[in-house]
Amino acid sequence: MEQVIVNSLILGMNYALIALGLTLIFAIMNVLNFAHGQMYVLGGFITYYALQVLHLPFVVGLVASVVVLVLVGLLSERLLFRRAIRVSTREESTMLLAAGLALLLESLILLFFGEKQRGMPPIISGVYQVFGVYIPAGRAFVFAIALASLIGFVTFMQFTRPGRALRAIAQDKEVTALQGVNINRYGALGFGLGAGLTGLAGSLLATIFAVNSGLGTAVSIKAFIMVMLGGAGVVSGAIAGAFVLGFLESFGYAYMPGSVTYMLIFAGMIIFLVFRPQGIMGKPWG
Repeated sequence: MEQVIVNSLILGMNYALIALGLTLIFAIMNVLNFAHGQMYVLGGFITYYALQVLHLPFVVGLVASVVVLVLVGLLSERLLFRRAIRVSTREESTMLLAAGLALLLESLILLFFGEKQRGMPPIISGVYQVFGVYIPAGRAFVFAIALASLIGFVTFMQFTRPGRALRAIAQDKEVTALQGVNINRYGALGFGLGAGLTGLAGSLLATIFAVNSGLGTAVSIKAFIMVMLGGAGVVSGAIAGAFVLGFLESFGYAYMPGSVTYMLIFAGMIIFLVFRPQGIMGKPWG
């Protein structure tokens, strides 16, 4: 049982980075980014090739993944979503655009990286034993980086001028614009940060789980589950939803087949949302 709890914490911490990226983009731009999973896969592949093909240090692969995904996010917002939001009168337009971007990224990933599943050896070898629980050193290292990144992101959002501007836009875009905040600039920043967090999660989890070009849709589904459970557009809700899913997955995979685990997760999510559609941390709509 203790081992499952430790695995849940490690998984939930990395899932939080994915959920935060998605909820940030949704809160700032009201865009459901269906390409979120493909951005995760791209981050994992970049780190894999940096380490296994170019034989670069892990930190270089990690930074390269984050930088590339931030650029992908910035370009996606600037060239695609900004115009769609400006000229369209229907919210469905951005959803269709995001779905198209997901298909495009998945095709490009398949073209450049192939269809084979890629895995990496642990970044740090060895195993720690703490109170009878065995923790691989590589997973502990990944947990530490994810925790530091999560703390850094929350600190940025709470105590910096750009972070306060992003939170203000999420609360009321029109009033924030009247206060002189450049909505376009901070919208691009939010999209870039969201994509960068996802690339970071892809890099870290690629050292634990293998990555392949078809993984994006499954990751996107998990991201939406986390956001719906925690509360759409709520940072604390995204973190809560990530740990809930991490615990459910770890306990389920430890005691039952994977297909049964996700069947129960989906059934439980539906029942939960019937009684609390705003999620754990979200406020009632209307």
